[in-house]
Amino acid sequence: MSEQSLPNEEGMEFPEETAGKGRTSRSAASSPKPLIAEDSPAQAAEPAPASFKPASRVSKPSERKSNVPRARRMKLSLTKVDPWSVTKVSFLLSIAGAIIQIVAVALIWALLNAIGLFDNITQLVDSTGLKDSGGFDVASILGIGKVLSATTIFSIFEIVLVTVLATIGAFIYNLTSALVGGVHVTLGDD
Repeated sequence: MSEQSLPNEEGMEFPEETAGKGRTSRSAASSPKPLIAEDSPAQAAEPAPASFKPASRVSKPSERKSNVPRARRMKLSLTKVDPWSVTKVSFLLSIAGAIIQIVAVALIWALLNAIGLFDNITQLVDSTGLKDSGGFDVASILGIGKVLSATTIFSIFEIVLVTVLATIGAFIYNLTSALVGGVHVTLGDD
């Protein structure tokens, strides 16, 4: 191995810089001037920029704590709520609640039907002698179709009611906020 080439990790040699032959390595060709002046001690090193801090300086633990920024705290007040945005958000949240309610009712009905509750209620009514001439069947009265239809109608009513009440609440909050200044909140940057 010669002094002018360095082996890499696989053992292949690449020329770093060949003097007198006009060939340079990739790193030397890409940089316009060498990082360290080896040829002449007459070349003076350029002064470091003002923001340069030498790495040899070790800071004390007390100095490290002072460099850490403190958490900021801001005192804000919520003085106005846009009623249209409250209407949109409450409408979408009430639709999500209605879907959850319908799925929950369907699952509860399936669970009650699986454990045989409706059949047990029918047998209990038959054993008491309160049976009409037409018969009494709880499963036909509380069928899945009727239960889900009633739940859907109730959920639609809830969607309208929640949306209207939230919008009215936004208007009432704006009126109250104009009188007392709104809700004061302290936010922290922890």
